[in-house]
Amino acid sequence: MTELTGRLKREHATLRCMTEIYCAHHHTPYEGKPCARCDYLLRYAERRLEKCPYGEKKPTCAKCPVHCYKKQQRQQVREIMRFAGPRMALRHPWRSLMHFSDKLRQVEHPLEIRRQKKNQGSQARER
Repeated sequence: MTELTGRLKREHATLRCMTEIYCAHHHTPYEGKPCARCDYLLRYAERRLEKCPYGEKKPTCAKCPVHCYKKQQRQQVREIMRFAGPRMALRHPWRSLMHFSDKLRQVEHPLEIRRQKKNQGSQARER
């Protein structure tokens, strides 16, 4: 497994904070750590972030045109975010602000980005 960096690492840390808030309220946390079900979701999310076609330019999942989560995990993340989102501003104000600013990010579909790179490459070869 590769180590997440930059914005992807920050996004995973934000999801971890939200999951811990949710899990502490809905499940029986063990010494402040998420339960097995929530921990599985966090590991799943990390694997999905590693494979994100956007990389560092990734939009928030809600604005992303590519749905890389399975239906069950997507529903679980939605439930966590609905509960923990309003509480994030009090417990993690900086992460909350950064997540909000990431929501404002413009989104292009990965196929469009690939097309643009291909066109740039062919134009460079023509010169």
